[in-house]
Amino acid sequence: MKKTNFLRFDSMVIHAGQSPEQWQGATLPPIYQTASHCHGTAENLSDTFSGKTTDHIYMRLSNPTNKALEVKLAALENGRGAIFMSSGMAAISNACMALLRAGDEFVCGNSLFMSTYLLFKNVFGKYDITPRMVESTDLAALEAAINEKTRFVYLETIGNPKMDVPNLRKAAEIAHRYGLPLLVDNTLATPYLCRPIDLGADLVIHSTTKYLSGHGDATGGVVIDGGNFDWQQGRFPDMQPFIDRKGPLAYLDKIWREHHINFGTTAAPLHAYLTMVGLDTLALRMERHMANAMRVAEFLRYRSEVSWVNFAGLADHHGNRTAREQFGEKGFGGLLAFGLKDQETCFRFINNLQMIYHLANLGDCKSLVIHPYSSQYVSFPEETKADLAITPDLVRLSVGIEAVEDIIADLTHALDGLH
Repeated sequence: MKKTNFLRFDSMVIHAGQSPEQWQGATLPPIYQTASHCHGTAENLSDTFSGKTTDHIYMRLSNPTNKALEVKLAALENGRGAIFMSSGMAAISNACMALLRAGDEFVCGNSLFMSTYLLFKNVFGKYDITPRMVESTDLAALEAAINEKTRFVYLETIGNPKMDVPNLRKAAEIAHRYGLPLLVDNTLATPYLCRPIDLGADLVIHSTTKYLSGHGDATGGVVIDGGNFDWQQGRFPDMQPFIDRKGPLAYLDKIWREHHINFGTTAAPLHAYLTMVGLDTLALRMERHMANAMRVAEFLRYRSEVSWVNFAGLADHHGNRTAREQFGEKGFGGLLAFGLKDQETCFRFINNLQMIYHLANLGDCKSLVIHPYSSQYVSFPEETKADLAITPDLVRLSVGIEAVEDIIADLTHALDGLH
């Protein structure tokens, strides 16, 4: 494997995990499209099943293409190991379930991706597991929600579509004070903008479908372990067999053995390959996403049709200070939300767009727009929508990497058409 001790992310994102000498000189791994792997001896297969070797057995358990991506993603987040899965929700589900038992609780921000919210409130509730939801940026509320039943703290680096920015370093300090790991969904920021493990988080989750892949052609999710949390603390008595087997990577071993392979959340190797292709341009794409998003946010705030703009890059945004501390000078992400008069006006605006795509995704190189209230959250009770800041006047815009002049021209056309 090539050396990957580069100082700069822009080089690491291309070269980390590269093994041309193992791939017959190729600079991308082969797509190992095989359901199972042949073993030369009965002894070798036995040793592999018992964990004495790391050879591959069966695609549901592991795959060489997926493994190459796992090595790269762990390096990008400054983690010690990773598991690539079939979707972001597979990663979130497995990451949480590996730590939970019936009767447990966990503390999380109330600014959650739609499916994450449904998983936490509806699905986990059926198994007597309680999420204690607090304002993501309210550290006092976060600490007050912790009790003897709490198993972890869960936050999103940037809320979707609330666009709030919690203080990860201080949240990690609180979690660790009570012997709890901090799990962070870093999908919207990506490791280009923020590395939660460097801020004290223990476990990082991504929907690789979004910015990491970046081209709307592959789904996937990943759980990355910083390898720093002490799992021998009293809240995790069920972790001991995995500690004995894998030491600092006990948590990943637990996910893999108990949940990932038994729930069948393995990703297709083609999706791992496409994600690796996309990662080569992550730094360049994020630079353009964020520069464009800043320009678009500044444009929208001065349009009379727009009643508000929610983007952490704006100086008057409630999360601007924390965002600057955590993200530095690189930017503030590529997603923003803004308000029009009402739902009917939002519909007219979306229907007026000519270049920007209307669909349920984000992080694509193309600009994408959606009206969350009437689509993703259409079946949510009104009270829940209000709690999640999903209002009828909200439009969510994932700003792409097109020429920003063309993005603004399309927005101008759509807004002018409201009169």
